[in-house]
Amino acid sequence: MSKFPLISGKKCIKVLEQFGFVVYRQRGSHATLVRENPPNQTTVPLHKELDRGTLKAILRQSGIGVDEFTGKL
Repeated sequence: MSKFPLISGKKCIKVLEQFGFVVYRQRGSHATLVRENPPNQTTVPLHKELDRGTLKAILRQSGIGVDEFTGKL
């Protein structure tokens, strides 16, 4: 398992969109993304830099591995 990268919330959303997620709604500084197949939902804070724990939770909720995610950066 590789190290978690330090990225922004907007960059995280762009990578998640490559996995089939779309922005469903945004409220304040948080965007909710959904995916139809397989059905899934996650929330991404739109901060300049995501904490590693937050990014780890987003990837766990979305069912994406760290290596898969970093390969799309």
